[in-house]
Amino acid sequence: MADDEEKKRKQQEIERKRAEVRARMEEASKAKKAKKGFMTPERKKKLRLLLRKKAAEELKKEQERKAAERRRIIEERCGKPKLIDDANEGNIKQVCTQYHKRIGELENQKYDLEKEVEFRDFQIADLNSQVNDLRGKFVKPTLKKVSKYENKFAKLQKKAAEFNFRNQLKVVKKKEFTLEEEDKEPKKSEKAEWQKK
Repeated sequence: MADDEEKKRKQQEIERKRAEVRARMEEASKAKKAKKGFMTPERKKKLRLLLRKKAAEELKKEQERKAAERRRIIEERCGKPKLIDDANEGNIKQVCTQYHKRIGELENQKYDLEKEVEFRDFQIADLNSQVNDLRGKFVKPTLKKVSKYENKFAKLQKKAAEFNFRNQLKVVKKKEFTLEEEDKEPKKSEKAEWQKK
């Protein structure tokens, strides 16, 4: 009997230890759950899916809004498209003249705007220079790098070209090109008749 009681006691002790270990493990798992808080992995997945769906819907709405805005601007600038499939020659001419007038007006507006932008740029540059003058700050222009040997080489080439050009000229001594008066005048080496006497 003593053996039986001892066995029972050992068995009870083992079970008690197991219960303690289970209790500790349960407490640890509860602590882990408490640390994780509200967001479990499944909830995170669902939240990601919902966010993706919401982002896709927003993107689609934005694209539709942009397309509608684009169509509105095109209609405003170009007018509604004309139906010319079943139109006769007179209607087509009328549509062409309307478009031609509209293009002329738009070109005038474009030219005016370009000139206004140029004028504003000029004013801005002028005001910037005035401000720099008042502050005493002057913008130093960036200098280009120039090789000093390049200029010397260009001068030498020019001199060489002039020298070659003069060497290639031929001296012409034909009487075809002389004036008739020069032929009639006596040469300096020849003496005049009154000097011979």
